Amino acid sequence: MNLNYSLSKIAQITNGVVKGDGEKEVQSIIIDSRSPKTGLNTLFIALKGNKTNGHEYCESFVKNGGQLLLVSEEKNIPNVNQIIVDNTLIALQQIATYHRQQFNIPVIGITGSNGKTTVKEWLFHTLKKDFNICRSPKSYNSQLGVSLSVLELNSSHTLGIFEAGISKVGEMEKLEPIIKPTIG
Repeated sequence: MNLNYSLSKIAQITNGVVKGDGEKEVQSIIIDSRSPKTGLNTLFIALKGNKTNGHEYCESFVKNGGQLLLVSEEKNIPNVNQIIVDNTLIALQQIATYHRQQFNIPVIGITGSNGKTTVKEWLFHTLKKDFNICRSPKSYNSQLGVSLSVLELNSSHTLGIFEAGISKVGEMEKLEPIIKPTIG
């Protein structure tokens, strides 16, 4: 992942508030504070789940060398730059939607009750000789996984293949603008 967005730009995209240096550049995004990708230009997004709250891991992320946070609960950690938003999952989706809009390449969207990952992999293996493909890793087809997949797009890609799954009514309306498929 190589994003190159300033904290100020991300705050603008997410309707967030920057605390710290808004000119700091974000080159990658992680949601796991233990990620080996942690670095000075890595943005840790503190997601709240049913069992865990990513805000509890902000200090661990900083101990591992990170300095950039996207949170819904402001953290009092020295030498940390952060964006405060209302909802970190929605903010991640907004960033992914914005990022997808930066690319004018064909994107295949795959959805359905069964077989999404299999179809995605078949298409990848069929088309990989003709295209540099960005695709969903594994079965990343959830509200979270789709966003992380789309954020992998970069200027070297000539085709995107992303799968989208839903578990509740209304979720596809959130996923469609993130993927923005040209082929379905």
